[in-house]
Amino acid sequence: MKKTLILLAVIFSVSFAFAQNTPVTKANYELAARFSPKKVGKMVFSTSVNPRWFKNSDKFWYNWQTTEGTFYYIADPASGSKKQVFDNAKLAAQLTEIVKDPFDAQNIPIQNIRLIDDVKFRFEIKSTADVDEKDEKTGKSKKVKKVHGFDYDIASGKLTEIKDYKTPKPYPRWGSISPDKKYVVFSRDFNLYWMDMENFEKARKNDEDSTIVEHQLTTEGTKDFGFGGGNSDPYATDKDKKKRTGAYILWSPDSKSFAFVRSNTSKVKDLWVIDVLANPRPKLETYKYHMPGESEAPVRHLYLFDMENKSYKEIKSAAFKDQEIRILNQPVLQKNYGDSIMHSVWMGTTDKFYVTRTSRDLKRVDLCAAFVTSDTLTTLVEERLNTYVETRQLNLVNNGKEFIWWSERSGWAHLYLFDENGKLKNPVTSGDFHVEEVSAVDPVQRVIYFTANAREKGENPYYTHQYRVNFDGSGLKILNPGDYNFESNTSDNGKYFISNYSRVNTAPRTALYDNTGKKILDLEETDLTPLFAAGYKFPELFKVKAGDGITDLYGVMYKPFDFDSTKKYPIIEYVYPGPQTEAVNASWTKSMDRVDRLAQFGFVVITVGNRGGHPSRSKWYHNFGYGNLRDYGLEDKKVVVERLAAKHPFIDGSKVGIHGHSGGGFMSTAAMLVYPDFFKVAVSSAGNHENNIYNRWWSEQHHGVLESITEKGDTTFKYSIDKNSEIAKNLKGRLLLFTGDIDNNVHPGNTLRMVNALIRANKRFDMMMLPGQRHGFGDMTEYFFWRMGDYFSRYLIGDYKNEVEIPEMNNN
Repeated sequence: MKKTLILLAVIFSVSFAFAQNTPVTKANYELAARFSPKKVGKMVFSTSVNPRWFKNSDKFWYNWQTTEGTFYYIADPASGSKKQVFDNAKLAAQLTEIVKDPFDAQNIPIQNIRLIDDVKFRFEIKSTADVDEKDEKTGKSKKVKKVHGFDYDIASGKLTEIKDYKTPKPYPRWGSISPDKKYVVFSRDFNLYWMDMENFEKARKNDEDSTIVEHQLTTEGTKDFGFGGGNSDPYATDKDKKKRTGAYILWSPDSKSFAFVRSNTSKVKDLWVIDVLANPRPKLETYKYHMPGESEAPVRHLYLFDMENKSYKEIKSAAFKDQEIRILNQPVLQKNYGDSIMHSVWMGTTDKFYVTRTSRDLKRVDLCAAFVTSDTLTTLVEERLNTYVETRQLNLVNNGKEFIWWSERSGWAHLYLFDENGKLKNPVTSGDFHVEEVSAVDPVQRVIYFTANAREKGENPYYTHQYRVNFDGSGLKILNPGDYNFESNTSDNGKYFISNYSRVNTAPRTALYDNTGKKILDLEETDLTPLFAAGYKFPELFKVKAGDGITDLYGVMYKPFDFDSTKKYPIIEYVYPGPQTEAVNASWTKSMDRVDRLAQFGFVVITVGNRGGHPSRSKWYHNFGYGNLRDYGLEDKKVVVERLAAKHPFIDGSKVGIHGHSGGGFMSTAAMLVYPDFFKVAVSSAGNHENNIYNRWWSEQHHGVLESITEKGDTTFKYSIDKNSEIAKNLKGRLLLFTGDIDNNVHPGNTLRMVNALIRANKRFDMMMLPGQRHGFGDMTEYFFWRMGDYFSRYLIGDYKNEVEIPEMNNN
């Protein structure tokens, strides 16, 4: 009996050993190369509909590209139909005959298409023929490719070539045009100027036309206390310094006034990067950069300009030390997007506009009214929290007789109805869900259309839907139900909206709805057939408990497309800590470099939220990390891997990598140092490793700054935060740091201070600086990807390419 038991135990042990998943030992570079952005761009085309609404009806038009070419459609919500604008084969034949270049139905290079007066489309076709063109500035002739202009009548289908066509020059971006088109305001050398439209048209043709007449509005603007922009580059020529630049002003609806925030940055300290690739010699770039806790803050001043008298006054706005002032703008109407002239108009009436006033610690925000006839502000709403207050777009009803205000005062983001004097009439929405923004308001029917998430039970709380509700809070209704993430575009009158929707594991689709929730028309569905033919597979959704065992976290798992369930794969987390977002896709996207594509080397890659992450959940969830900006999300990142590894035998919980960019670069390095025995390899790019030298706004908002007021009334701010460099001694695993050398967002000093700390701690690590690159790495993104792939493959799989050439890039 004893011998029998021993024999059974041996057999069981051998069987168990053979049942174990075998580790991945070979990195699959070929599969990763197959799904480069360039190659995916040739397999997947349009993934969403971008509607351009007609000006005088509820119709809209859009274009949709597939493997068969680009098609243009007009959708009519009233009739519930859509029709193709062009017969592509017929149009290609007509264009070939006129332009003399061959085209076919799949290849019609339409450019600069726009709708004219709701009745015809105007577009351009560039030919291969050379023509002489006179340069407006130099007067010299040069060879250019001829551009043909065409009008296509929608009703008749008639195509007409526009004789002697010239591509219309865009209006100079430096001009702010008044709603009545009487004035154009701009800045030069830190002061404001104006000209009329006749002279602006001259500048449109030739910015250096000496006959342009302009008028100066202000004279006392300086480099650090300007009324507008200017050129402070010490290398700039006198000519460059006199160039016109834009001024961010907001006009009154009647064009008689405009408002402007003037900033005194004279005490804000400079920061620098050196562009080593500048010609003919490296160039020092200097810019103002306010760091957390610094007392030398910008001072904001609110001005009102009277264009009839060409005078201006300052409106007294001071309430908090180092406060921010923001003038609220009127949103651009959907039907006006793409117009050649766009007006920047203040939110309000001819005699009143609205501003928000925010304390430096962001715990106090006031909504104020500014009256043209007054030099003081009238406070309407006061928002107060012990963490930080956020706001959304104000919505006026009947010229401000009432207004709809977004607030997180209840712990969830909701809408509130106020009268014109700031008296609360009633909450409009309430409950455990998050209102994202108002899409449209119907003041006659007293209905609000808005987007929100986390309301539908059983759904991923990050999925956004469109809703309607009455002003009094009754009649709340979801308008586009379904277990998908919906990204919607609503007509200006709120009657119709289109939704682009998908999950990470479904093909994107688009549908048209009316404001009762009736689906009118299925518009498009992205064809992923070529992608699947190349071997693509959808990722998988998962839900796990956070480190507290209570909070649900939602994530996505990306596997190699040649996944073998009998193998054991290293796991990599792609992270971004928030708190303004999380690096977790809710919809399908063809931007897959850091997730799907990285997995193809032979990894399981996951993205998952963490407490203190995305703002579209409760205020508690969003602000979980307040006061602990380095470590707050790390426990959840560790716990999620542990839970997944325990559940899935194909995940090797002993080989854990982590990668992130920007805040994710900061987080991935922190993970290696806080949990050095768990996270084994990190690639951290452009990380803000020391948030005491990152920008004031992000660091002070999400970590907190302590405001102290002395008995004399003096206000000071204290900022203290844990830094990655302080725990460099903890490093045990393999760490690769990246930064761009002219990153003027997260300064390279963040990475170099981390490097210094690691050297001082006698650590081996790796670091690469990308020359000429700012925060996003620009044209070195593909190079970065392959070096990241090399690093993870080497230290997690044990197999990598070490040749000098990167053939995958050469063959892309």
